[in-house]
Amino acid sequence: MSTMKSYTEMRDGVLAKAARDGDFRARLLSDPKGAVADQLGVELPETLDIAVHEESATTAHLVLPPAAALNEGELTAIAAGSPATGYTGHVHPDTGEEHNSTKFW
Repeated sequence: MSTMKSYTEMRDGVLAKAARDGDFRARLLSDPKGAVADQLGVELPETLDIAVHEESATTAHLVLPPAAALNEGELTAIAAGSPATGYTGHVHPDTGEEHNSTKFW
């Protein structure tokens, strides 16, 4: 019997694959949602946004959780494609633009 992975386990698996597989890393940058869906073997909801930012020697990215932070169970549900958390909005950390969608990470 397989156990559903937590959000953290799924994220870490995607990041580990990107670190060792250049083709996957390139796809993750060009088509984040498709790359993550394929890697996890799931269909992600249309309302889900995935943003991938690549750090460099001169740029570091800090990712802040939503003001109303989601718990691990809610993040896992979102990662599994269930928008049942009731969380429907966020503010983009770079632009400040509001979106009515669910962030994967």
